[in-house]
Amino acid sequence: MPMPAFEEYEPAGDCGCQGCALRRRSLARGRAIPLRDGGHPAARGARRALVLATAAGVVLGGGGAAAAALGVPAPGAVTLDDPGSPQGGRSPLHGPKAPVGKPGAPAAPGTVKRIDRATMINRAKVWLDAKVPYSMSAYWTDGYRQDCSGYVSMVWNLGTNEWTGSLDRFATKITKEQLLPGDMLLFHNPADPTNGSHVVIFGGWVDAAHTHYVAYEQTRPTTRKLATPYGYWSNAAKYVPYRFNGVTGGIVPEAPPAAETPGGGAKPGDVTPFPGAAKFGPGVTNDHVARLGRMLIDRGGFRFYPKGVADRTWSDHDRLATQAFQQAQGWTGADADGIPGEHTWRLLVQRQGKDIRPLVEGAPGPGGVRAYPGLATFRPGRAHDAVAALGRQLVKKGFGKHYTSGPGPRWSEADRRAVEAFQRAQGWRGAEADGYPGPETWRRLFA
Repeated sequence: MPMPAFEEYEPAGDCGCQGCALRRRSLARGRAIPLRDGGHPAARGARRALVLATAAGVVLGGGGAAAAALGVPAPGAVTLDDPGSPQGGRSPLHGPKAPVGKPGAPAAPGTVKRIDRATMINRAKVWLDAKVPYSMSAYWTDGYRQDCSGYVSMVWNLGTNEWTGSLDRFATKITKEQLLPGDMLLFHNPADPTNGSHVVIFGGWVDAAHTHYVAYEQTRPTTRKLATPYGYWSNAAKYVPYRFNGVTGGIVPEAPPAAETPGGGAKPGDVTPFPGAAKFGPGVTNDHVARLGRMLIDRGGFRFYPKGVADRTWSDHDRLATQAFQQAQGWTGADADGIPGEHTWRLLVQRQGKDIRPLVEGAPGPGGVRAYPGLATFRPGRAHDAVAALGRQLVKKGFGKHYTSGPGPRWSEADRRAVEAFQRAQGWRGAEADGYPGPETWRRLFA
């Protein structure tokens, strides 16, 4: 295999990057410095391409077909801990697809668009198939910036270009064991945020021991999909797993039904036949259970699923949500037993009938999640059971230092300050941390 030759980069007189500045100073003193630890970003990208090509050659030459297909580094192969991927700051979508409104207006974490995991991974593959070139200043045709954080913003369909210092505002920290396709692994380095930080999309585990995972990432030279040691090469302690707050589904289905919408529910005119009562009930695991749960969540049953997602194994969450949907149709007795029949299924897949009724007066639901009672409940002088419940939950989560007594059912400044402290702990600022609980604040407190 012939060794590729790479051209050296001389420092540009107007380039402000640290590598070029260091090299200019060294040349002025009459001595050169090796490019191994510095140099122009384009040169570093070329060297990384060489290392990756060398590693791929080692893998392919080693005879491990499965490892080669996944891109797992062979023993002794050179790996890269630092992707060297500088990034731009927060910005709106760029180009003709940019939304009309105030330029540079940031996205609101509490109003994220809902998206399922299959759609996330499909969006990640769009850039992968297009081989989108890496750039911290260029924007792809969809309006997203062509760097690592712009890529994650695109995969999650945020509608704005975020960066590693803001992506966690749209997500919730999880553990390694909870990772599912579409989650992210984030490293934000405040000491060097534009060049020392990186973020990747988790695509699934490569091995049963969970030592390697498929990473979708935007790095030089183009978007790539590569089996990567957890969390990112040898930086496991730096990369933190997060889950997007707008995710609606569980694992990515291998073959999603063609009639389903991107959100995992159903659309008018869907004629998917009823799979039979035997597909639902205790001890049953299949894709029909997962689809039932997604349709129920879409019809107002979110509160019955404490984790916010449905899975393939039947549980009381499915039974209670199904029963609530049946009761919303006015059915009683055996017609509302929580097991879907042909009529229940038809109403769900064709989006007919009445939605699950919201809870009254903010009382706890069967799934343990209280219904959000509305912003008007939390105003000076208002008294409501939900205010007392909110205060108790704030104390339980460690945000009760502002209460000199209580909490009680009448909204007070102590409630507002406690809510504000909780909101700021989520990383929110400005109007997003005004001390008045919205639906997202409520969900995070009680979910």
